[in-house]
Parts: sequence; C-alpha cells; structure tokens
Amino acid sequence: MRGRIRKGIGGFYYVESDGRIYECRARGIFRKRKITPLPGDFVEFSLHEDEDGNIDEILPRRNYLLRPAVANIDRLFIVASVVEPMPNYFIIDKTIAAAEDRSIEPVLVITKTDLAPADDFYSIYRNCGFETVLFSSKTGQGENEIRKILKEAGVSAFTGNSGVGKSSMINRLFPDFSLETGEISEKLGRGKHTTRSVELLALPDGGYVADTPGFSSLEFDRFDLIRKENLPFCFREFAPYLGKCRFASDCSHTIEPGCAVIEAVEKGEIHPSRHKSYVQMYNEVRDLKDWQLPRERFE
Repeated sequence: MRGRIRKGIGGFYYVESDGRIYECRARGIFRKRKITPLPGDFVEFSLHEDEDGNIDEILPRRNYLLRPAVANIDRLFIVASVVEPMPNYFIIDKTIAAAEDRSIEPVLVITKTDLAPADDFYSIYRNCGFETVLFSSKTGQGENEIRKILKEAGVSAFTGNSGVGKSSMINRLFPDFSLETGEISEKLGRGKHTTRSVELLALPDGGYVADTPGFSSLEFDRFDLIRKENLPFCFREFAPYLGKCRFASDCSHTIEPGCAVIEAVEKGEIHPSRHKSYVQMYNEVRDLKDWQLPRERFE
C-alpha cells in the first residue's frame, strides 16, 4: 500500500492511505541507511493482520526541512509585519532564497496592515512574481486569499519572526483547528504520547498545514547556506539577466563592471534591497570550502 506520513513519534508513524490512518513502524534498514521517515513522506507500507504495519520504502522526496522535520512541502508562508516590528528585508530574502533552493513556493504574508500602509513593501515582492498577501487579524483583510492558497497548496508551513502576528493569524484562520475524524485523532496518538512533534493537520477545505510546536519559526543555519553558484537562481527576478554579463562565465553579480544584474538594479528593474540581500548572502559563502557547505539535502 502507499500513503503519506501524517505524524511520527515514539518510533511509530501514522500513515494516511485512502482516508484511513495506519500505525506503522519503520523497518530497520532505514536506521542502517541513516534515514529517518518524516511527516509528509510518501511511503510504501505493508499491513499485519491487526492492520498495523511496517514502512517498507520511503518514496523520493521533492524536498525536506530539518527544523521542523517535514518533507514534501509545497508552500512556505513567510509572515512579516509592516510595523512593530519593522520588516527585516534580509531575513525575508534569505528565507525566500532557502525556499527557492528547495523547490518550495514562497508566499509572503504582510500583517498589521490596519496599522500602517504596506504598498511599497507589497510591491517589492509582488513585482518579483511572489504571491503576496496583505493581512489584518483585526479586519480580516486577506483571510479568504490565504484560505484559497492553502486549499490549492497541498502541504503548507508557516514561518515568521516573533511579534509579526503569526499566532494571531493562525488563530483567525483556524479557530477550531481539528482533524477531520475522531478515528484519525485517536490513531495519531493523541493522549498516548505527550511529546509534541511535527504533524500534518488536515484543513476542512483540503490541503494540510505542518503543525510544529507553537507553529515555531523555521531555523536556517550553516547547514542551509546556499552554494554561491546556485544563489543567483534563488532570486527569480535575476533570471532575465543571467548569462548576459560582460564576464558571463564567472560574474558574481556583486561588483563587476558590465554586470547585467547590477545594470538592472541601476535602471530600477531589480529592487535595490533585493540585490543588497543577495550581495550579503553571497559574501557569507564566497570563501567557504566545499566541505563546509551542506551535503545533498534530498534522499
């Protein structure tokens, strides 16, 4: 049988297949391969007579994150506020680039729009081609738009710095967040286990949200540094200019004369804050040796 892991805890994995949840254990071969099944993984599993089973194979992952540990994410909602705290463009851009590097579609949600206008903030990312939503937990602005994206997204995750209103948004979107049947809730081990772990929560209208303890922020550290040769492709607005620089074969797009990307910034075709973030990220990795950079993420 094939299914998707909804939750894993205490050595048990709860696999959804054809609307049912099966409690499974992973075969020992995964430990030997140093592979841990993750929520979001698509797996092949076999059943015992009591309808519990074993995970026999983890199907190829499209992507995965370490913290929180979840696989095959379709959308990453990056939550930032227009005021209190003011937007940190570098953190936003670094998170977007990390998502792009993993083939996760970023969605920017700008909160607290009832407190200050967000037109300039909005236009930076909308003009880059990102889905960008203006949201207010007070007025409900953007609520329906987010629900629509969630319904179409498959598996979504949320991230955002402290104070940006992420919890208020989650509470407004999911006031009665519960799984669709008592059977699934029971099978997912609620009451049996007290440790909180990542869990895919089913949304009433379709799709899943990766529920981490407190919907905590994603953590990007040295493991998540993007190789300098890959970095330009993580800024999608650079795409029309790549390969058109005077020194096309080895242009870093940071200081070189005749760089098409820099010329696009000067012409107003690429926003200066985005290029500034790119340069800062490039300088973080330009002198690192190959062994200092992350190994292949996908298994």
